[in-house]
Amino acid sequence: MTAVAAPSRVLFVTGKLAEPALRSTLAQLKAPFATDVAMLPITVAALMTTEWIAKHLEVPEGTDLVLIPGLCEGATASISDRFTVRVEKGPKDLREIPEFFGQAAAREDYGACDIEIIAEINNAPRLARADIVREALRFRDSGADYIDIGCTPGLAFPELGDVVRELVAAGIKVSIDTFNADEIRTAVDAGATLVLSINGSNLELAPELAGRNVRVVALPDFGAPLETITPTLERLDELKIPYLIDPIIEPIGFGFMASLERYAEARRRWPDAEMMMGIGNITELTAADSTGINAILIAICQELGVRAVLTTEVIPWAHGSVREIDIARRLMHHSITKKIPPKRVDTRLVTIKDSRILEYGEAELRELQSRITDPNFRIFTDRDTITVLNRDLFVRGTDIQEIFAQLGVDEPTHAFYLGKELAKAKLAITLGKTYRQEGSLSWGYLTPPDDLKSEHVKLTQHSRRSATPKGEPPAI
Repeated sequence: MTAVAAPSRVLFVTGKLAEPALRSTLAQLKAPFATDVAMLPITVAALMTTEWIAKHLEVPEGTDLVLIPGLCEGATASISDRFTVRVEKGPKDLREIPEFFGQAAAREDYGACDIEIIAEINNAPRLARADIVREALRFRDSGADYIDIGCTPGLAFPELGDVVRELVAAGIKVSIDTFNADEIRTAVDAGATLVLSINGSNLELAPELAGRNVRVVALPDFGAPLETITPTLERLDELKIPYLIDPIIEPIGFGFMASLERYAEARRRWPDAEMMMGIGNITELTAADSTGINAILIAICQELGVRAVLTTEVIPWAHGSVREIDIARRLMHHSITKKIPPKRVDTRLVTIKDSRILEYGEAELRELQSRITDPNFRIFTDRDTITVLNRDLFVRGTDIQEIFAQLGVDEPTHAFYLGKELAKAKLAITLGKTYRQEGSLSWGYLTPPDDLKSEHVKLTQHSRRSATPKGEPPAI
C-alpha cells in the first residue's frame, strides 16, 4: 500500500454498482479532507483501465488527489498527465479506505532497521559451486546483509576460496561458519569479513585476524557456561579485533528459556557489546510456520540490542525466513523506537490468516442484487457462508457442490471458472481470510499478483453461460 501524504480534497473514482458502498464508507471515514465521488459510466469499477478513466473523468477544481480502484490496470500517469493532479491507486477493496489513509502517516518514516541478517548456506561443501552462488544471490535479494558459508566438520571444501572470491566479486559480504583454522584462513584470505566462530578451542588463531578488517563471533566454550567467554573477549580486545557475542540460543526442549535468560545476562554484563543470535536453531527445529516465530525472535533481539541474527532456510516450513526477518526487523524497530504495538503499519507477516476479514451482510447483498441488470455471477463470503448472485438468482450456502448445482451452468469454461472461484471462496472461509472474486487471497508477503489477465479487463458484459464468464464484485 502506497503512503499518501495528507491531501485537502480527494476525488474517489468508482463505478455504478459500488457507488452506494463507497459513499457509505466515506461517510464513516471522518477524514480531515473534503471528498468527492466520480461515478463513471461502467457497472464494475475494477474493469476500468487508467486510460479509459482519463477519457471519462472530470476532476473538480481544487482536487489535489484522485484515488482510483486498486484493481485498475495501467499507469496512473495516464490520468495525472491529463489533469495535472496526483493520482494514486487505492486499496483493492473499498472497505479498506479508512486503513489506507490511517496508515499513511505511520508509513512516512517506516522502514528503518538496525539488525543485520546473516543467511547461512548450510553444508556448503556438499553443494555445487553454481548452486551456492544461486542461493547466495537469492538470499541477498531477499534482504540478507551477509551470506554465511556453512562448512561441514570433517568434510573437505577445496572450492571454498573460489566460492568466497566469486561472491565477494558480486558485491556480497561473506561470513564463514567453521571452527577449522585452515578454513577460516582460506575464507578470510579470499575476502570474508565475518568469522563464525571463535572460542577457547581456536583462540590461538586470533592474532592472524588482527588488522585484517574482520569481525568475529565470540562464543562460550563448548558445553560450558557464559563465563567461559570472558578470556576470549579479553584476548580479542587486546588484539583490537571487533566481535559480536553469541551466548547461543538453544532449541525448544533443550533449554530455550534459559538461553534467552543468558542473552539478557550477557547484555547486563557487556552493555555496549555487539551481539548475535542464531535464530535458525528455533525456526528449523520447531514444527510451526516460521513467520510468527521469526517476528517474536526479532522483537526479542530488538529489545535486547542484539544487532545480528543468523538464519537458515533448510527445512520447508522455514523457507522464506530471510524475507520474513527483513520485514520483522523493520516492523519491530518501528514498534520499539516509537513505543507502539507492532500492528496497523505492516501486515506482510500475516500470511495464513488475514489481519481483517471484510464481508458484506445478506441485507447488503440483496440490496446490491436489486441494482444488477445482467446475468453475470458475483461471489461473496462472510465468516461461514458463500453467496452467489446475479439478477435472477440469490444462492447462499456452505457446501460449494450444492451451491454450484443451483446455478444451472453447464458450459465447460464457465463451469471451470465458477468451480475455481467457489473453491477459493471455501478456502478463504476455512482459513479466516477475505475473499475477493478474481483476485488473489492475501498471503502477506507471499501474495502473488492478482490473476487479472488482459482479456478479463474488457468493458463488456457476458451471459450466464458465456465462454468468458465474469464475476463482477463491487470495488471502488
